[in-house]
Amino acid sequence: MTASQPGLAERLIAQFLLLERQARAAKDIDHLAYALVNDGQGLFGFRHAALLIAGKVRALTGVSVVEPNAPFVAFVEHAAAQLLRQGRSQLPGVVPVASLDGQSQADWQSLSAAEVVWLPLLDRQQQPFGGLWIARELPWSEAEQTLLVQLADCYSHAWRALQPGKPWRLRWPKKKILAVAAAALLVLLVPIRQSVLAPAEVVPLGGQVVAAPVDGVIAEFLVKPNQGVKAGEVLVRFDATSIKAQADVAERSLNVAEAELKANAQRAFADADSSARIDLFAARVEQKRAERDYAKQLLARTEVRAERDGIAVFADAQRWTGKPVQTGERLMEIADPNQAELRIELAVGDALAFAPGSEISLFLDSDPLHRHIAHLQRSAYEAEQTATGQLAYRLDASFNESPPRIGLRGTAKLYGERAPLALYLLRRPLAALRQTVGL
Repeated sequence: MTASQPGLAERLIAQFLLLERQARAAKDIDHLAYALVNDGQGLFGFRHAALLIAGKVRALTGVSVVEPNAPFVAFVEHAAAQLLRQGRSQLPGVVPVASLDGQSQADWQSLSAAEVVWLPLLDRQQQPFGGLWIARELPWSEAEQTLLVQLADCYSHAWRALQPGKPWRLRWPKKKILAVAAAALLVLLVPIRQSVLAPAEVVPLGGQVVAAPVDGVIAEFLVKPNQGVKAGEVLVRFDATSIKAQADVAERSLNVAEAELKANAQRAFADADSSARIDLFAARVEQKRAERDYAKQLLARTEVRAERDGIAVFADAQRWTGKPVQTGERLMEIADPNQAELRIELAVGDALAFAPGSEISLFLDSDPLHRHIAHLQRSAYEAEQTATGQLAYRLDASFNESPPRIGLRGTAKLYGERAPLALYLLRRPLAALRQTVGL
């Protein structure tokens, strides 16, 4: 028995059913997206199709990887956004050219085919989570549109089956938007504790500053950074060549003056003029003795000694060796290692109203996971320029427990009063806006 040849209608129905079967048989979302924009091309003869999910192009006909910044991608996304604003995103049908703005109409002529049909993909609540933009040169017949609507329902079902827990929608209901906005507003009104971050350093508390006692060149540093010293121990030795020579000259000048005074005193018994000049020679002797004593004092100052027990706090001995210094120039500091405080450089832009006793958390660069608690003791009223060239306020804080090693640096977190979350987030932008526009 000879089988009858199938007609055109039977072949179309067979191809349509095959498209549905291929969509339902997709293994994952990527395979399904590829099928949605490519498999129907043989049946409907479209030039290209674009799959949009949540307003973004997910797949294109004949393209393996979608370029987000491609002109056609931007055009389709902009056109879908206009359909959403017009309330037509959930309605299938032919897209009139006149329904889009002028720029989209111009892009349509250069990037897409003349006849376009929009097929929304709907969730169980009949809300669109995506859609298909299908374009070709020939007009769409009513029969083709009916088949496409049926096919879109199959595609929606297949997509929801592969992603049941992700309701990708182009828009939210107005009630949900209002609820989210109200919840966000309430969150912004929640009072939180304000805090700022600032660089900080552990510095000596009540240390003895060792300054240069004379003008001269440092010949030798006898201690190393953070080395323990005892009272009376020599710390720094200056080059004493010129001062020693000055002391020798003063000593010899004193000897000469004393000899002149002695000789003049012997002649005073016979010479009236010598008797009259005895007071002058005596005053000259006292002057030379004072010069000799001052030179000896300078010579004694060429060795700088520690006045108390502690550790020597300075950066580098090599930086000072051979360097000329002036009287009063700071060389180091002798401090008790168990007595330290926290010095903070708070930038002017981060300044808040910190009351004495405010809590401070220190996170050292060498141990960022451990927190050291301190409390604010003093804060400067005027900002000073730091080593980095920024204006900052100096704040001093005391540690609650045993302080870290002197010289360690880190980041201090200063806690202020409570304020709404909105003020905490927008404080600096509002300050910058006020400085810009003058409000």
